[in-house]
Amino acid sequence: METTTIIKSPPAPRKITVYPGNPFPLGATWDGNGVNFALYADNATSVELCLFNSPTDQAESYSVKIVERSHHIWHAYFPDLQPGQLYGYRVHGNYDPQNGHRYNANKLLIDPYAKAIAGTIDWNDALFGYKLGDPDEDLSFSKLDSAAFIPKSVVVDSSFDWGKEKAPKIPYHKSIIYETHVKGFTQLHPDIPEEIRGTYAALAHPVTINYLRALGITAVELMPVHHFVADRHLKERGLTNYWGYNTIGFFAPDARYSSSGVLGEQVVEFKNMVKELHKANIEVILDVVYNHTAEGNHLGPTLSFKGIDNASYYRLTEDKRYYMDYTGTGNTLNANLPNVLRLMMDSLRYWIIEMHVDGFRFDLASTLARELHEVNRLSAFFDIIHQDPIISQVKLIAEPWDVGEGGYQVGKFPQDWAEWNGKYRDCMRDYWRGADSMLGEFAWRFTGSPDLYQNDYRRPTASINFITAHDGFTLEDLVSYNEKHNEANGEDNMDGESHNRSWNCGAEGPTEDPEILALRKKQKRNFITTLFLSQGVPMLVAGDEFGRTQGGNNNAYCQDNEISWLNWEEADLEFLKYTKKVIQLVKHHPTFCRRGWFQGQPIKGIGVEDVAWFLPNGEEMSEEHWNNDFAKSLGVYLNGRGIHTVNAKGESIIDDSFYLIFNAHHEPLDFTLPGPKYGKHWKKVLDTSDPDAEEKYLANGNVKVESRSMIVLMYPLAYSKTTDEP
Repeated sequence: METTTIIKSPPAPRKITVYPGNPFPLGATWDGNGVNFALYADNATSVELCLFNSPTDQAESYSVKIVERSHHIWHAYFPDLQPGQLYGYRVHGNYDPQNGHRYNANKLLIDPYAKAIAGTIDWNDALFGYKLGDPDEDLSFSKLDSAAFIPKSVVVDSSFDWGKEKAPKIPYHKSIIYETHVKGFTQLHPDIPEEIRGTYAALAHPVTINYLRALGITAVELMPVHHFVADRHLKERGLTNYWGYNTIGFFAPDARYSSSGVLGEQVVEFKNMVKELHKANIEVILDVVYNHTAEGNHLGPTLSFKGIDNASYYRLTEDKRYYMDYTGTGNTLNANLPNVLRLMMDSLRYWIIEMHVDGFRFDLASTLARELHEVNRLSAFFDIIHQDPIISQVKLIAEPWDVGEGGYQVGKFPQDWAEWNGKYRDCMRDYWRGADSMLGEFAWRFTGSPDLYQNDYRRPTASINFITAHDGFTLEDLVSYNEKHNEANGEDNMDGESHNRSWNCGAEGPTEDPEILALRKKQKRNFITTLFLSQGVPMLVAGDEFGRTQGGNNNAYCQDNEISWLNWEEADLEFLKYTKKVIQLVKHHPTFCRRGWFQGQPIKGIGVEDVAWFLPNGEEMSEEHWNNDFAKSLGVYLNGRGIHTVNAKGESIIDDSFYLIFNAHHEPLDFTLPGPKYGKHWKKVLDTSDPDAEEKYLANGNVKVESRSMIVLMYPLAYSKTTDEP
């Protein structure tokens, strides 16, 4: 056990007044006159606040020992300090890894509550609490000073003119989510000023907003914008952490996406982005990573939490030298501890109240539900969110799995939560590539997964439906590759998922074969049409609407380059036009975005079910078909007069009816339409084999459906109100 001491040159003379201050709020808070600093460090013996003049300073210009301590929080007030002040902490205590303590005051530490962070990590051995290369590994003690290599925390002015901005508050059943990356979305956009490409300002630019509105998007789900760390091993290989799932600052918008500065300007730029998106009635959802931090395992660097109070932030094993790892990243934040729960809740509230975001997608959310080792959906984390009057009112979306035992929890999150539905993704991929998919499975996924959510008093909107996500193939690559091609990642193609449920349509990667290219286009239309016409909330990945490719790389987490960036000049405008057509159809027809479940019962007055399933010969399916048949070819009737919900004025919602024909068979099939009680006059509105086709059909008529294609027919509401020919 070694007590941390630090020997350094005395700071330059500087007259600074220090008052006791307050333990709350945590972090650095400017009140218009001065700055209050408050840091939770339960097991620390003393705390130094270090002030810097610039982000590149190799040593502090002034340091002061904080003497006031309340509720395990060290605090002080400085009446002379202003926004823009750079700072960090040195925390003293026992260096005793075997008992969970890793104090080393030679290491400058980032404030866990920093509202802005200036700069990025400059990797150096001094960032580690132990001597790299020592045979005792992390049991050794490093006296190297890390101040020159770590970014500095920044005092910010929280004031901002929001004007008449209002949160869109779009209900789930009317939501269309667009997952995107702040940098990758605009980095190559020719119509956005070069000096702001890849930044928050670029997302706020009229070109971006007009594109999103024309596409029909209601919410952008931004991949992590909390300040994150690019791993050392990646930097040494000439790569970086592009995705950002490696957080070190849960309150700070990452400075790398700022075009205006890093001394608090990034906060203003982020707020302006939200303001402009809200003006366009587009919500902002953040992908957040509260399950772990960037400090890694026992051999990772000491950047913040590890040096402030390792045992009070992380889940440790019985041998407290080591970390529980449910995330595959080396550590797991301990959401069972009050101070960690407070950090998470304070962070969420901050982004809602101060930054005006509309919701969160929680990365590896099952980790947050773990009480001991088992996943418990009634854990303290969810209890606190459920009772919080602010957090409980925004969109809460879980990635319902982690890498630990029992971590796959799709369908098991609490009420008021939505979930990325991995079962929907897998089912629809299997269906359209021709794998054996049972009819019951297909029907469950298409109708909002009632087997997962209905018995828990949740709605179809609990299911966030997706075909692709940032992690995996793009839609273009899903129909172009059977195997992953991650050679550029430098891991011998061993990283990334190997079971992708993809199909290359007859050739691996790029081809000039016109038949294969035509089939790939048709398959993409099949996926897009199925995604948006399914019950639940559709999520589209940026660029999938115009054929973005990553060249078969299904794990481009480290590729901050043309592999990941959207290439706007190579966009497939024909496919983009089709995607817009499908989205507009959905937005204009509540039949496809119901708040309630199908009941499968005849609607009073017309004697027709709200949903019905048909064989290609026009006969309704029997129980035998549900239990035994593979879902290759089928028809689905959606009754527009059986929506079972009312609008904001209490009026019943009725709509046109639709008949959807799915043919995943490798040959064309003739389908017979159902009898006249379901619809007398049908109009083709979508055909994935011929996007421009417009035809009309009568009840009991025949419809030829090409191989591996889908047709959508509409029976207008006006027709259903009369028995006469329209």
